Amino acid sequence: MAAMARILNLETATTNCSVSISEDNEIVSLKENNAMNYSHSEQLHVFIKEALNEASLSFLDLDAVAVSKGPGSYTGLRIGVSAAKGLCFSLDLPLISVPTLQSMASQIKALDGEIVIPVLDARRMEVYSCVFNANYEVVRETRAEIIDESSFDKFLAGSKVHLVGSGAEKCIEVLNHPNMNFDTSIIPSAKEMAQLSFKKFQEGLFEDVAYFEPYYLKDFVLQTKKKG
Repeated sequence: MAAMARILNLETATTNCSVSISEDNEIVSLKENNAMNYSHSEQLHVFIKEALNEASLSFLDLDAVAVSKGPGSYTGLRIGVSAAKGLCFSLDLPLISVPTLQSMASQIKALDGEIVIPVLDARRMEVYSCVFNANYEVVRETRAEIIDESSFDKFLAGSKVHLVGSGAEKCIEVLNHPNMNFDTSIIPSAKEMAQLSFKKFQEGLFEDVAYFEPYYLKDFVLQTKKKG
């Protein structure tokens, strides 16, 4: 029987500072705090140690480190990725990146034919979004976009659409469609990273620790200023 894969999962893309330890795809410990003000720099390493203690493990027991890659807060992503890379370098562990919006989508149990669109609040009427089918497969890539009355019309025409995350709040009044279901309670969490990080571990899909950077969508402002 193959040895169990123990993965440290770090989620810092939003206000939720979240750390989990998974054995294969099962969570064995979870520490998180969704504070209104970003406290990742103070809490992240404390949560890592507490999660390891709760799982009765040490750093030497880990097989990989997974980090939420974004999009999200520039500062939050930077803190999470810096911590993950530091651990990978010092412990000689592989680095796994998990798309933030994909782990959000996995929190919704969609029926066949339904669509899940996780949205993170950016600024004004802008969001970061990605579109998934009921099997959590990407059907439209991650992008930064301004929400208006026609947003996601292509998917609303024939399917129930679950719009989830912090960005859904600003969409409720604008996207008035009977096929749209809103859930503003969904936040990125290391709890949902376990299955995604374990799948990548099994497939050997690791990042180059020296050159990996978070997915900032830094060209967002330039995109919104383009004229039609």
